[in-house]
Amino acid sequence: MLKIENLHATVAGKPIIDGLDLVVPTGEVHAIMGPNGAGKSTLAYVLGGRPGYEVTGGSVSFGGQDLLELEPHERAASGLFLGFQYPVEIPGVSYLQFLRESLNAQRRARGEEDLSGAAFIKLAREKAALLGMDAEMLKRPVNVGFSGGEKKRAEMVQLGIMDPKLAILDETDSGLDIDALRAVGHGINAIMREPGKSVLLITHYQRLLDYVKPDKVHVLSRGKIVRSGGPELAQELEREGYAEVAA
Repeated sequence: MLKIENLHATVAGKPIIDGLDLVVPTGEVHAIMGPNGAGKSTLAYVLGGRPGYEVTGGSVSFGGQDLLELEPHERAASGLFLGFQYPVEIPGVSYLQFLRESLNAQRRARGEEDLSGAAFIKLAREKAALLGMDAEMLKRPVNVGFSGGEKKRAEMVQLGIMDPKLAILDETDSGLDIDALRAVGHGINAIMREPGKSVLLITHYQRLLDYVKPDKVHVLSRGKIVRSGGPELAQELEREGYAEVAA
């Protein structure tokens, strides 16, 4: 699904990713953990194609394509989804309108017909119910007035509607209380634990991994993967801290 080889990237001329190698096979959930400033969010933004994040070396293959040659909207249409640590607010645009336009733009890029209004509303209600979210909230402007938990639930609804092949989720657990964390974990499992889908889950803490059991855990430090292991590695990090494990 995703193969990264010797990736180097800079932000504002400063090297952040320094020779990173990573493989996420189809059908697996991989977690990336690491201290602040290790390059976790930078990796997510590089894969998503965010402007200002310059790749200076290495390669990234996604589903057999050269990901780095694709524009951000082409990456999305190819099946890549990037979930943000801090979802943005878009005043004046309802979530339903935003989601329908996003979905149909991707469908057109793949040569598919637009989803009708009735079919889309049915889909949105189904995905909102899956996350325990009142579908009426989707009529509000994108993330405006939403709590941290509501923003993350809404983003999981978006994940379900877009139905990507690969979800890159950047600290989806940030700012969540216990109930919201459980709901988000359930949503990830329900949406992405299907054949042909993969998840790259970026997190500081082991707590989300209690709900989303990863196939593999990687430690990112100083811009590269320094250790990899099973779910027990996350528990070791929780006990020992990053300084000890990533040394």
